[in-house]
Amino acid sequence: MINKSILLLCFIFGACGLATTRPKLDMSYAQAAFLAAKESKAEIYAASSYRKAEIYYLKAKSAYRRKYFNKAKSYALLCKKFAEQAEYQAVKKALLNE
Repeated sequence: MINKSILLLCFIFGACGLATTRPKLDMSYAQAAFLAAKESKAEIYAASSYRKAEIYYLKAKSAYRRKYFNKAKSYALLCKKFAEQAEYQAVKKALLNE
């Protein structure tokens, strides 16, 4: 009886780990968006959005390293959102200043 319950618990906890996939693509998109914002000098022209993107990027990398893949994915999506906003604002302000 004890062996069956231990086996059942191992199976349940093992299945939870297998059900979550690594968000490799989301992490790549977040990194690309963050680097594009950095290249457009968003830290100067859109500091608020850029800073949020940077914070979420670092959180996503940390969660991914710790194997909290659900959190990593949500942080990566937020990073991508704010990085794209920052890049857009930076490009817009840079064009207006020329």
